Amino acid sequence: MDKIKVGIVGATGFAGAELVRLLAGHKNAEITVLTSRQYAGINFNKIYPVMKGIINIRCEEYNQRTAEKADIFFLALPHKIPMEIAPELIAQGKKVIDLSADFRFADVNNYEKHYQKHKAKHLLKEAVYGLSEVYTNRIKKARLIGVPGCYPTSALLPLIPILKSKLIKPESIIIDSKSSVSGAGRSLSLTSMYCGVAESFKAYKVASHRHSPEIEEVLQKNTGCPASITFVPHLIPMSRGMETTIYAKLTDDRIEEKHILSNLSVYYKDRYFIRICKDRIPDTLAVRGTNFCDIGVKIDKRNNRLILLSVIDNLVKGAAGQAVQNMNIMFGLDERTGLDKAGYAV
Repeated sequence: MDKIKVGIVGATGFAGAELVRLLAGHKNAEITVLTSRQYAGINFNKIYPVMKGIINIRCEEYNQRTAEKADIFFLALPHKIPMEIAPELIAQGKKVIDLSADFRFADVNNYEKHYQKHKAKHLLKEAVYGLSEVYTNRIKKARLIGVPGCYPTSALLPLIPILKSKLIKPESIIIDSKSSVSGAGRSLSLTSMYCGVAESFKAYKVASHRHSPEIEEVLQKNTGCPASITFVPHLIPMSRGMETTIYAKLTDDRIEEKHILSNLSVYYKDRYFIRICKDRIPDTLAVRGTNFCDIGVKIDKRNNRLILLSVIDNLVKGAAGQAVQNMNIMFGLDERTGLDKAGYAV
C-alpha cells in the first residue's frame, strides 16, 4: 500500500514532538506537513536537535491549503482550537485524530460545563473515544477520534473490565494519580518550572479536576454503572511517566487476587500493549518511552478493598502513542506498527 500522508498540527509542543518521533520511524506513514504558529518558517530539527538527520521539514502556519498536504491530521493543540479546525478537515475528506478534549465527550453539556462552548456539536455524535483497546471496532470505521487524556487512560484501562464484571462497588472508587511535569505541556508556567517542581510533590485540583467527568462518562457508557469517583492528581518531579493507584470496595469478600488477574487477562487477551503484572508492582521505568500500560493488583483483605496499580508513559500511551495506535487501527494496519520499540532502560 502507498504510505499514509500525515500532517501534525501543533507539532512543536510535547505531544506534537512525540508524534514526530514515533511517526518518523513508521514504515507505513510519511510526515508531509508540520505546523506551528510560534515556529513557522523554522526547520523542526532546529527546534528539536535530537531529530537532526531524521526529520528535515520546515514548520509552517496552518491555513486553508494545509488540508491538501496529508490524508490524516493529528491535532496536538490546546482545547478549543481543534473544534475550529476539525470540521474543515472532515469536510475535505480527511481523517482527524484530536489530542485535546474537544471530541472526547459524547454529552455536549458535560463538555461545556467543564470546558467552554462547543463550536462543532454536530461532530460529537460521530467522534469516537480513542481508548484503543476498548473501542477498537468503532475506531476502525471512524474519521474523527478524540484521544483520551493521560489520566483517564491510566484509570480506565484497569477499571473498565473490573467494573463491567461487577467485582467492585461503583460508588466506592478513589483514583490517586501522579503525573510527570510534561503533562502540563511546553508552555511556560511557574508551577511547572524547575524551581517549582524539583524536590516537590504536590496534589492539585483536588476533587475538582475536569478529567473526572470524562472518566465517569466513559465508565457509565461501558459498564452501565453510574460510577461516582473521587479523583486526586499529583505532580511529581519527573520528565515523563504516570502512576495511578485505584481503591475500590469489592462486592464480595470471597473475591481473590487471582479472580481479578483472570478478569483482566481475559478482557485484554492478545492486546499487545496491555501487560498484566502477576509477579511485580508496576513501575513507570518499565514503560518509559513505550506505548505499554502495565497493570498490577493487590487486595487488602482486612478492609475488603481492591487496589489496582497502573503505569503509562504520559506522552506515549497517554497521548501520541495511543494516537498513532488509533491511526493504525483506522487504516487496517497492525496496531503495533511504529510503536513496538523497547523502552528506555534508564
